[in-house]
Amino acid sequence: MAGRMKQTLQERRKGELALSDFADYVEKQQTTRPRPGRRGSSIAPSDSGYSTRNYSTVTDEHAELDIIDQLGLSDTPTQVRLKDWLLDTSADAGATLEQLSGLVQSRLDEGHGETLFDLGQEDNGESMGFDLDRWNTALDRLRVAADKLRADVRVLLTHNVGGPEEAETKTEKDKSCTGKLLIRQHPSNPEEVIETRIAVVGNVDAGKSTMLGVLVKGNLDDGRGKARVNLFRHKHEIESGRTSSVGMEIMGFDTHGDIVASNVPGRKLTWGEIGTRSAKVISFTDLAGHERYLRTTVFGLLSSSPNYCLLMVAANNGLIGMSKEHLGIALALNVPVMVVITKIDICPPQILQQTITQLTRILKSPGARKIPIFIKNREETVNTATQFVSQRICPVFQVSNVTGECLDLVRTFLNILPHHGHYDAQAPFEFHINDTFSVPFVGTVVSGVVKSGVIHAGDSVLIGPDSLGQFQTTAIRSIERKRIPVPVCSAGQSASFALKRVRRKEVRKGMVVLPKLDTPPKVYREFVAEVLILSHATTIRPKYQAMLHVGPVSQTCAIIDIDREFIRTGDRAMVAFRFVQRPEYLAVGDRILFREGRTKGLGIVKALSYTEGSLNPQTKKEGEEEASEKGKEKSVK
Repeated sequence: MAGRMKQTLQERRKGELALSDFADYVEKQQTTRPRPGRRGSSIAPSDSGYSTRNYSTVTDEHAELDIIDQLGLSDTPTQVRLKDWLLDTSADAGATLEQLSGLVQSRLDEGHGETLFDLGQEDNGESMGFDLDRWNTALDRLRVAADKLRADVRVLLTHNVGGPEEAETKTEKDKSCTGKLLIRQHPSNPEEVIETRIAVVGNVDAGKSTMLGVLVKGNLDDGRGKARVNLFRHKHEIESGRTSSVGMEIMGFDTHGDIVASNVPGRKLTWGEIGTRSAKVISFTDLAGHERYLRTTVFGLLSSSPNYCLLMVAANNGLIGMSKEHLGIALALNVPVMVVITKIDICPPQILQQTITQLTRILKSPGARKIPIFIKNREETVNTATQFVSQRICPVFQVSNVTGECLDLVRTFLNILPHHGHYDAQAPFEFHINDTFSVPFVGTVVSGVVKSGVIHAGDSVLIGPDSLGQFQTTAIRSIERKRIPVPVCSAGQSASFALKRVRRKEVRKGMVVLPKLDTPPKVYREFVAEVLILSHATTIRPKYQAMLHVGPVSQTCAIIDIDREFIRTGDRAMVAFRFVQRPEYLAVGDRILFREGRTKGLGIVKALSYTEGSLNPQTKKEGEEEASEKGKEKSVK
């Protein structure tokens, strides 16, 4: 009896745990979990994110091996305390300053041109015991070391130091002076500018376009849509106030962490001016919230390869409609999520509290497994941004685009936001096209994200596949990033390529640009994926068709085989798909999302070939019977 009750309970929770299972599965596919260290060891990374920590290991003591240490043959150099470098005023201070510069450079390289520095703490978290004079000495020395590297130091938060950056909460036990610093390097050329892509999603009328208009343009909204007008691309969007296409906006920060804006009141900077003046650029992808444009939103989410996802929730409406759908897609794609609750100036307090309660419940549910952190002040903003590399936490802001409340916290958070994502610049070049243009006097231009490798202007490449699965040879005429001409583009960067000898009607969204090699690239019409069904009213069997998204590829697919008779909501199965219109370029490990109306299922490509009946022998038998019946009908006729 107890076993039967347990089985019933498991079946009831099956649907709830489906998304959570998929998140676990994706995490296992992407990363190999490090073995946890002993308690008290310094294996856990510090908030600053740099790699100079000392890894403790358990070793047996052998007195007879001490001579090796005396000879200095050890591979690991002697650990020097960071405090000695920061406070060195001896005659040999120049040498230690060079070592400090080398340490800062290594952290800048690891952080793609920026790093967070905990001044007043050792790498293992121990306090250096600074008083105010020693703190100022260490800060000055760090600024000199950063200046040698063409980098600037910005004080983000201090404890027991005083000044505008002082933390509000006081620690009674520790009276030493500590603080968090942001060190950001001047890019030597436009292609070295740090780029972070953020997809903005949420239900219709949540205030996505208005929020971006206020953040990017710097002016507050009037409550009637003044801020969003400049972001719209079509006349009907301006008239209805609703986004129906994938919009793009950028926001620049300089090396000091200040927003790049025009000195002339009323004048807006062009993308080129923002890109050349900035050390870090935030690229926002403004997506549609209406259910009618779900295909466009899903395409924008998958094709733009976002580093983060910004979910907008209207305080007076809560998490309704497509908001849950968008949140589910972001979680399935393993993209870190942050939430902004808008319209708090017009929302009654009790309704706002209901929205917060509902949001907390959904984020803590088994499907999301997030820890919501409601950010109210600068200290919480800095601490959360430095720890946001952990995908378990979800920062939540409450803002008003009319009064400007808490908007400065959002800007500070975006400025500190660490780079997220793993891209391999050493792998073969691969570029996914998510939009095409025809530019006068330039020709055909394609835009997208470089998935791997490096490309230079003038390189010969292949573009395809076309409707027959063929690739066409062309060359890169020029490359632009954020409308700034650059000679080279590497993995993880979004860019636009002008192509030679290619007409616009010959290219489409979903194509790829690959290096020209002796053997032509392979394309596939059939593939096998491990899928998880999130929601479906009935059963799914072979011959079922749905719209399938793989990166920028959007095409109707038919299920030709399943490793069981049928699948339902909450089931995980191996499924064979066949593209209906044309073959596509795929790779093992690509994420897929298929839907009929709202999202139906998610999965990961496991194999690029399929043999009939390999998943379910019954399917092959049915196919042979069907073929024989057709043969009999023809003979009778």
